[in-house]
Amino acid sequence: MAMAGTERIKHLFIWPAVLVVLLIALFPLVYSLTMSFQQVRLVPPSPPRFVGFDNYVTLFSQPRFWRVLWNTGVISVTSVAIQYVLGFAIALALHARVPAERLFRVTFLLPMLMAPVAVALIWRMLFHSTLGPVNQLFSLFGLANLPFTTDPVWAKSSLIIVEVWQWTPFVILLMLAGLQSLPEDIYEAARLEDASPWKQFWTITFPLLLPVSAAVVFIRLVESMKIIDTVFVLTGGGPGVSTETLTLYAYQEGLKKFNLGYTSALSFAFLIIVLVFGAIYLALLRPQIEKRI
Repeated sequence: MAMAGTERIKHLFIWPAVLVVLLIALFPLVYSLTMSFQQVRLVPPSPPRFVGFDNYVTLFSQPRFWRVLWNTGVISVTSVAIQYVLGFAIALALHARVPAERLFRVTFLLPMLMAPVAVALIWRMLFHSTLGPVNQLFSLFGLANLPFTTDPVWAKSSLIIVEVWQWTPFVILLMLAGLQSLPEDIYEAARLEDASPWKQFWTITFPLLLPVSAAVVFIRLVESMKIIDTVFVLTGGGPGVSTETLTLYAYQEGLKKFNLGYTSALSFAFLIIVLVFGAIYLALLRPQIEKRI
């Protein structure tokens, strides 16, 4: 009887908090979904009008949407691929106890602790076409200044560089934690069989860390798809719309043009894209991960 009373009291305290969290999370989602089927504008003000799937039809017929989607995919996939390779390599070096390894651990984590806006401002000054230290260094060697933020290709490359610089520490941190959790006796057996470090990596380290790698890459891909602050400060989505991302596009439509119905449709299209990508990603990797668990 006492146990039953304790269970009832526990639920009495837990369920109000759960309901409040669900209300806070679900209400904006449902409200935004209903708005995506309406024509809602604040400037010029107009009453909501049900338009069905017209917002989605307009969205998918816009060349700008597909251009923005392509920009987001290129920046996300390229930057995360570099982050993973570079972060894994640095984690392996730190795990091997390189000299001054503790100092490097702290130093490598500092970029991740900075606000993206502050990071973008720093790199915007570094990449300035005439006064930036990077181009001044090129000038010392007689090289031409590079248009880091004014050329479409270089602007996209600049965003990738900034993303890699700031978020590689996240990959280092998780991959290093995964390396430290690996059993040492497997490596001792491999060394007794004269297995080279390269063979140990491909036959032991990489397969055992595949679940961690899959999680790290998935988290970083989803997060990088939401990039807005770095783009807004560093390039503003330009030149033209060559570096505009989905979130920046939603900001332009929602908070500058006040086209709330269209922006809601854009947000839910973005959500569907992320969900489909996540489902495909996990479906492709699940067989490989299950083999190694």
